[in-house]
Amino acid sequence: MTGRDERSGEAGAVGGTPEAGSPKPPEVSGVDLARVALRAAKEQARARGAAAQQKKQARRGGGLRSGARSDGRDPQALGSAISRLITERGWETPAAVGGVMGRWPQIVGDDLAKHCVPLRYDDDPAARVLTVSCDSTAWATQLRLLAPQLVARLNADLGQGTVRMIKVVGPGGPERRYGPLRAPGSKGPGDTYG
Repeated sequence: MTGRDERSGEAGAVGGTPEAGSPKPPEVSGVDLARVALRAAKEQARARGAAAQQKKQARRGGGLRSGARSDGRDPQALGSAISRLITERGWETPAAVGGVMGRWPQIVGDDLAKHCVPLRYDDDPAARVLTVSCDSTAWATQLRLLAPQLVARLNADLGQGTVRMIKVVGPGGPERRYGPLRAPGSKGPGDTYG
């Protein structure tokens, strides 16, 4: 063989036209084409799933897994969860005073609780005033006389300095009704002692 023949053989094998004796790759069609497409789709889905799992673990803080030991994600009793929330938010004093309003009859007695109702608590550190409403002036006077003892009892129950003063609100004046024969400029029955 000469060099010319070798070159022509190389040229045909490497880059250009296929020789007459070499087999052609089979063309994919029908069921085989569907299998190839299905395999490619499964690989892409597996890759997307692995990427999503890695993102989720990164968001959770380095891949926390549930295990035999307890952690912050375990279920808790309602009472302990509420206690933790009250402590975290600094609501100890308002929650304690709210409990006092719920237990008002046990603290002051049934007779006084029938006629006097706690309205609100001002938790400002300078004030710390419990406002109580009474249904008659006689019960308001009675509560004003008992106020120092009641403050001492509340502070013993809630903690020293929680309640500094009890503000007693008596009954309001009569309801003002305006009839059809009212004098212009009149304030009703309250205009005589006003």
